[in-house]
Amino acid sequence: MNGVVEKLDFETYISSFRKHLFHLFREEFDYGAISLKRDFPAEFLSEIMKKKPLAVAIPELHGGRGVSVKECLGVLSAASYESLALSLMFGINIALFLEPLAKYGNFSVQERVFKEFMENNAMGGLMITEKAYGSDALNMKTGYEQIGDSYKIKGEKHWQGLSGAADFWLVTARKYTPTGELTRDIDFFVTENKKSEQHIPMVERYNNLGLYAIPYGINPIDVVVPGDQKLNPESTGIKLMLDMLHRSRLQFPGMGLGFIKRLMDESLQHCQTRIVGGNPLINIDSVKYQLARIQAAFTICSGMCAYSVEASGIEHDVSGLSIEANTLKALVTDLMQESAQISLQLAGANGYRLDHIAGRSVVDSRPFQIFEGSNEMLYSQIAEGVLKLMRKAKESNLYEFLKGYSNAHLSAPYFQNQLNFSLETGLNQRDMVTLGRMIARVISFQFVLQMNGFNSELVEITRQHILMDLTMFQGQFASRNIANPLVEYNDNSDWMSFLS
Repeated sequence: MNGVVEKLDFETYISSFRKHLFHLFREEFDYGAISLKRDFPAEFLSEIMKKKPLAVAIPELHGGRGVSVKECLGVLSAASYESLALSLMFGINIALFLEPLAKYGNFSVQERVFKEFMENNAMGGLMITEKAYGSDALNMKTGYEQIGDSYKIKGEKHWQGLSGAADFWLVTARKYTPTGELTRDIDFFVTENKKSEQHIPMVERYNNLGLYAIPYGINPIDVVVPGDQKLNPESTGIKLMLDMLHRSRLQFPGMGLGFIKRLMDESLQHCQTRIVGGNPLINIDSVKYQLARIQAAFTICSGMCAYSVEASGIEHDVSGLSIEANTLKALVTDLMQESAQISLQLAGANGYRLDHIAGRSVVDSRPFQIFEGSNEMLYSQIAEGVLKLMRKAKESNLYEFLKGYSNAHLSAPYFQNQLNFSLETGLNQRDMVTLGRMIARVISFQFVLQMNGFNSELVEITRQHILMDLTMFQGQFASRNIANPLVEYNDNSDWMSFLS
């Protein structure tokens, strides 16, 4: 029957899905050509969706597989092994639409919307970002007022993934007060694009540098939605938003894992078969170092996935997990970009083609370090969160604190020499970012150590690379760099003037 998913055990399901994607991307369709065009062809996407991948984020009550984090991450990983853009498309649907709707939506709306996803392969997205208020979401200007049993929402959004393509949206807005001001809190509304009074157009499409399959643009909003399409926060809308965004960040490693594994597999194969000077590339010491960096990234990402399964289910309130959520999102996206850059370097000239896996990966992974909070901002927030806990514990030594922190007590002793320093108050932001990068690595290595039985050689490779990174960051932190840019830099700055 159309829309009904046969409930296979997950190992059988995900194995079948991987084979399905392999066949579509590498045999039936010319993905090299597809990757150079905007949007996936309708026939291609339709074939992908025949396996009902988004069923993993739909409750069993509504015909889905049950909103299991393990299954959601498995689908994201399987997709990103073939296409990071496809995985992001699934990630937007899962973490920024389906999971929030399953947790906070009214039953009547869930029933209708989930049916569209199961039977008609509908897509959904989230609208938060506004031109003047990127990461400053609390100052968004999209507003709403209640008119009878409905809500009228008016404003403008941009850079929403799946602009012009999604069938449903979660739209964020602030309530107008009687004086015309906007309240501080934020509310979420489901909109249905096929209904004229709820339709949100895309009036300008952006020429995004990568992720060609995903449309982005400008979206004016002037809609009226029924009262039951407002999500129901457990306390405030801001806390709902934090719960949703933190859950999304905690599930980024699902997209990262398949992506990094593909780069690892491709790079290993290339370096074993590419002969330079009578020897395979993999015999060169600097190449071994680069391949080991990708393997460390793969191992860290694996540990993150294991942690996410335990921590990020919709049954949990993750609004307070800012340190861990920011750690996973910022570090995994840095590792994705680094792995792509290494893969491109190892591939040589061929890797610089836009339709090569390495070249494609560099441009497709780059925005992951920016959206859902730029990584510099998130690393700074990690440091702020830890410093706040340190002040509360009356502890100034970073190592002494981390060895007692629940998500670092196993890993901190491996890096005592790099962490054994005291922190003063009033650190500048660049040092806070460096400190956040250090803390993120210590926390993430704990997640690796907690995977009992995981490949011990990969764990040791990862330990050595994290030790190296922490030593480098410790030196960077100790340098106390305070250099600021010169706005008026033209005085005495033309080298030709200093020739004798």
